[in-house]
Amino acid sequence: MAVGNRKHRHPLRGLVLVSALMAGQAFALAPEHEVRRLMLATEEAVASENWGEAGEYLNRLQQLEGNKPADYFYFRGLVMYQATHLNEAQSALETYVDNAGSEGDHYQEALKLITDVEKARKETPPRAPGAADGAKVAVIEPAGGQTLNSLRDLYLVDTDREALVMHLNSLLEVAGWREDQTIVKLDQPADVEYRVGASTDAVSIQEIRRSSDDQVVRKAESLPVFGVNPQIEWGCESMAGACWVYDPRDRSRLLQLSADRDQAREIARTLGQLIRTLQTPTGS
Repeated sequence: MAVGNRKHRHPLRGLVLVSALMAGQAFALAPEHEVRRLMLATEEAVASENWGEAGEYLNRLQQLEGNKPADYFYFRGLVMYQATHLNEAQSALETYVDNAGSEGDHYQEALKLITDVEKARKETPPRAPGAADGAKVAVIEPAGGQTLNSLRDLYLVDTDREALVMHLNSLLEVAGWREDQTIVKLDQPADVEYRVGASTDAVSIQEIRRSSDDQVVRKAESLPVFGVNPQIEWGCESMAGACWVYDPRDRSRLLQLSADRDQAREIARTLGQLIRTLQTPTGS
C-alpha cells in the first residue's frame, strides 16, 4: 500500500525518471548503433505512412556525423517526395541509386519514384516571370511565405531559421566536392563538405577537408548577415569539375561544391533566403 501511495502522490516523477533514463541510454549509444536505431525507426514510420515521424528520425540522422547507409537517402527521397520537395527528393533518390546500384533493396522503388518526381514537375504550375532561365522548380522562392511554412512542417521546427538551416545542411550533404568524380560511394566521404549553423546575426560555416591520406582539417568562419546582399552568386567551372557559391561580402569563393549546377543553384538560393530571414527582426 505504501508503494502504491507513493506512486499516486508523484505520478510525474516516475515518468520524468523513465524519460531521463531512456534519453541517457540513447545518447550513450555509439554512433554506428544510433544510426542503425534511427534507421529502424524510420523504416517503421515509413511502413505505417507516418511521414512526419519519419521526417523527424531522418532529421536526427542528418545531425549525426559520419557516413549514412544507402537506405538513408532512399527514405529521405521518399519523405521529400511526399512533402512535394521535388528537387531534394530527386537529389536524394539519385544519390541512393548511384551508390546502392541495382543490388540495393529499394532500387526498383527508387527508379519509379524518380519517374514520379518527373511527372510531378510537369504538373507543377509555371514559375513566376523573372525566374532564372532553365532552372528547375525551386525549393525556396524569394517570397518565402508558404514555402517556409511547409519547410517548418517538414523539419518539425518552429522557426524559419531552424528550417532553413536544416534544409541547407540537407542540400550540402549530397553536394560535397570530390577530386575523383568517377567513383562516388557512401563509404568514401567527400573531399570537401560543409555544415552550417545560424545565430541571430550571423551564419556559421564549417568546412571539412579530407586529404588522400585521410587527414581531416576543419575550418570554421562566421558570415555576419547585416550589410550583405542576400542575392547569393554562384557559378560552375567545367575544367575544375566544381561549382562555387560566392561570399556576398567580397565575391570570393565561399563553398566548393560538386559540379552539379542545380544543386549549386538551390544551395545559393537557400543560403540567400537564410540571410534574408536573419536580416528581418521577426524572421529568426
